[in-house]
Amino acid sequence: MARASQCGAMTAQTPQWIRNFVDGRFVDPTDRCFDAVDPATGQVHGRVHEADAPLVDRAVSAARTALAPWSATPVRERTDVLRRAADLIEARFEEFVAAESADTGKPLALARDLDVARAVANFRTFADVVAAAGQESFLTDLPGGRQALNYAVRKPLGVVAVIVPWNLPLLLLTWKIAPALACGNTVVVKPSEETPGTATLLAEVLAEAGLPAGAYNVVHGFGGGSAGEYVTSHPGIDGVTFTGSSATGAHVMKTVAPRVRPVSFELGGKNAALVFADADLDETLDGLTRSVFANTGQVCLCTERVYVQREVFADIADGLVERARSLRLGDPRDGATTTGPLISQGHREKVRGYLRLAEEAGAKVLTGGGTPHLGAELDGGSWIEPTLWTGLTNADRPVREEVFGPVAALIPFDTEEEAVALANDTEYGLAASVWTRDLRRGHRVAQAMNVGMAWVNTWFLRDLRSPFGGVGLSGLGREGGASSLHFYTEPTNVCVQL
Repeated sequence: MARASQCGAMTAQTPQWIRNFVDGRFVDPTDRCFDAVDPATGQVHGRVHEADAPLVDRAVSAARTALAPWSATPVRERTDVLRRAADLIEARFEEFVAAESADTGKPLALARDLDVARAVANFRTFADVVAAAGQESFLTDLPGGRQALNYAVRKPLGVVAVIVPWNLPLLLLTWKIAPALACGNTVVVKPSEETPGTATLLAEVLAEAGLPAGAYNVVHGFGGGSAGEYVTSHPGIDGVTFTGSSATGAHVMKTVAPRVRPVSFELGGKNAALVFADADLDETLDGLTRSVFANTGQVCLCTERVYVQREVFADIADGLVERARSLRLGDPRDGATTTGPLISQGHREKVRGYLRLAEEAGAKVLTGGGTPHLGAELDGGSWIEPTLWTGLTNADRPVREEVFGPVAALIPFDTEEEAVALANDTEYGLAASVWTRDLRRGHRVAQAMNVGMAWVNTWFLRDLRSPFGGVGLSGLGREGGASSLHFYTEPTNVCVQL
């Protein structure tokens, strides 16, 4: 995406302005704007006002002012706001679906079933989790027959910078702000420059739900030299939660290090699937089709490495090719469309670069590998064919580096020990899936994976109360259920001699 330019005047080709939201209202337009582009067509569907450093400072100050009264609000009242927000999203459900699809190009059906539905679930789940949360206490025997009572009081972390990516913008935004707000924090949100729509729309919902002014702020822009840098480097920020690339996460960590601020990072993945010869063929193929191609491969949990026991390698390869070819790329508004575009032309060039690297490494392309032609209206979009390779090894860059597209390498193995070694041969450690009818082996192999999450005979099945996150280049810390509460609060231990 091009950097911002002078905003100019509204035209028929820019049907909406997308503005910053600070201290409970949409602020006057700034003089710098950038395009909101529909990835399916390549057409501009809006103009976004870029936040400058003074506006970010206003947002942080508003969040700081709102912190004390919001954190003093009883938990029941805070969680009631979350529940009202969930109800209001449901009331404007199709509006959120349309905004999410316009920014990401994903099919409307996917936005309905995944993104917006999960946003509703995030608010309700964390309302329940925080409302029911308790703390451990310890009664300690002291010399002389005395006792001491130790208990912890959890207090909000403070003003939290929330940096969210473009692949699941509403889902991941609500995944972060729901527990943050429920715990009494205030937030300054920097959405991806690629997907500004639903974070802005959510501002209207939260205000209507009764969230006080300043508790939720949205500043639009880019990373370095723009809103992202201004927010993460601001001295008024008490912590940063970020989902995105490993390289950007490392940069954010350097930025906050001098002030020793806590961070929660969910970063990249190079996730493996391990398919054993006794796996249920149809169940495995259905699961792999989802895990490789869901959201056009643009999910941190997607599978890009598929290790298959040699006895069933041909069956898995043939079946996965058949399913890949049955995917329908097309107009996101068409109910028959299963697969959308990549997020941008720039990201498509990155994926194309890995397609070339795979070819240079001697890969055999089983299916895909090119750019589809979908007609005049869509050919300006950021489309790529679902692609499967064989002939690559763990030494090849397309197998070692995160592509973040609808691609996967199929690699054979002979023994369980070999499969585990291949899957763990990576700097990433987000997720893995194991496919086998032998549940003893399923438990054994899943526990041997150096990842934050391991599935057996399924993929992307989530209980929002369970810990979510990765190791290595895949992140730092955990979110979900009590894990989110641990990040968004700070405990003060109280010791009382009785």
